[in-house]
Amino acid sequence: MIRALTVFGASVLLAACGSVDYRDTNAAVDANPLCASRPSQPGEPVSRDCERRADGAWSTRRDAQPVDFRARGDD
Repeated sequence: MIRALTVFGASVLLAACGSVDYRDTNAAVDANPLCASRPSQPGEPVSRDCERRADGAWSTRRDAQPVDFRARGDD
């Protein structure tokens, strides 16, 4: 039980330090009518637009802008 809580706590802390960017081309391939036919022989080239890819990238960059909590005069 304690081990599970430790792993959960560590994952929450690590999740706050970074972000994941996930890209998937399945919907674009399904929507493209030129990708309806499949190669009939193994090893035949497939158009780059018809390749199905899913990848992700972990980032720890801090691109966020600071939040301004000061009261404005127009409120």
